Amino acid sequence: MSTPRAKPAKAWIHQTIRRAIAALPKAIRFRVFRSFVHCDLKPDPRLVLKIAQTRDELEACFRLLHDAYVGQGYMVPDPSGLRVTHYHALPTTTTLCALYDGEVVGTISLIRQSAFGFPMQAVFDLESVKERKGKIAEVSALAVHPKFRHSGGAVLFPLMKFMYEYCTSFFDTHHVVIAVNPKQIDLYEALLLFERLPAPTVDKYDFVNGAPAVGASIDLMAVPRRLRNLYAGKAPSKNLYHYFVRAQIKNIQLPKRRYYTTNHPVMTPAMLDYFFNQRTHVFSQMTEREKVKLDAIYDLPAYKEVLPFVSNELRESMALRRHRRFTLKVRGSLRILVNGREINVKLQLVELSEIGFQARAKVVVPLNVWADVSIRLGAEENSRMKVIAVRGDESGEYHRYAFNVHEPDLAWRKFTSALMAGSTFGDLDDASRFLDDNEYKQTIRDDERQYHDHLIPAWRDTDDLGLLGRRN
Repeated sequence: MSTPRAKPAKAWIHQTIRRAIAALPKAIRFRVFRSFVHCDLKPDPRLVLKIAQTRDELEACFRLLHDAYVGQGYMVPDPSGLRVTHYHALPTTTTLCALYDGEVVGTISLIRQSAFGFPMQAVFDLESVKERKGKIAEVSALAVHPKFRHSGGAVLFPLMKFMYEYCTSFFDTHHVVIAVNPKQIDLYEALLLFERLPAPTVDKYDFVNGAPAVGASIDLMAVPRRLRNLYAGKAPSKNLYHYFVRAQIKNIQLPKRRYYTTNHPVMTPAMLDYFFNQRTHVFSQMTEREKVKLDAIYDLPAYKEVLPFVSNELRESMALRRHRRFTLKVRGSLRILVNGREINVKLQLVELSEIGFQARAKVVVPLNVWADVSIRLGAEENSRMKVIAVRGDESGEYHRYAFNVHEPDLAWRKFTSALMAGSTFGDLDDASRFLDDNEYKQTIRDDERQYHDHLIPAWRDTDDLGLLGRRN
């Protein structure tokens, strides 16, 4: 049993070791850090990593984060005992959690780019990251329970692996940015290969109560190659390439999904009201501009009752885009006839709205020409429709086009109806409830009638060159 005198002595030894390591040249210092790595390839089965999606799980995450931030001086205690920001209210933010015997012992939040931007943008210049190809997410709100902070990464490493797998498999994230205390940046650089942003250390970062911070980023697509080269020849338990890229950790529960969407919103109207109106005052403390942006994001009647009030005059003055947008990572194939020759174009759908979708292609797609498209919406969900490219940006390696859908089939109607009417990612698992059997049959009849009575004559009138792909 340790005595009261033993604790200060132990702390002094740890501080002395840290100072000694900090005095080493960077290359040697980083090698020392990597020598401490130990990855448990078979964590205790009582440890489970998943998306925090219930009210209890989210509240436990926010409480753990509050206590960690208060303890580190990153925030003053809040009467609610929770650390909640308006970024947590967004459908583009996902909170991951680690549970041990059902208790939340670790959490991390991933914030995708949205109308609110990133917390880091207030003090860090992210232009160097934005100039590169791919979507960005900020890693924020990281906390580990005190009883696991000195466990050799027993919770932290699995949580970071979960973050990597989720970002690369589901979140459609190419780059990750992070703001950390200057005392911790060496570990992120040495172990995870983060690179500092081209900016000096911020002495006072308001998002963490004025504590100093360093900004860093990492290219997730380049990580496997860089880690493989760095850890070549290391044993699996000390090889972060093997751990992050190759190893399968059964404790990680990646979310199931019927469709290939990239967001996993969990905030129902009741949960938004609980966390941002009842337990905290986050909504009431937002700026008017932030309130209008939030109002545009949650453009559903059920949410209006719990969101901050926004007058029509204020809403119109900002003239924000009103059609809801949904990000996705879906492959498609476009078949189009040009001068009597059939051309097949591979598409990568990236965004969907009520009237169509946006997609990327490596070749030029003719505008205002009807085409057949086949889209793989999910593992067992396929859609085949008539579409037309109405505008495009043909600069860069990938051309980006906006398509209107004029003959949505049943699969597409089910998919879009579930997205438009649902509030959480779980709603997509039961997309059929948004259209009953009679509506399905009526949809098919309407499609057939529209096709034969209106669209076919219209297409033929504009198809003097024989560009229209014929329906099978």
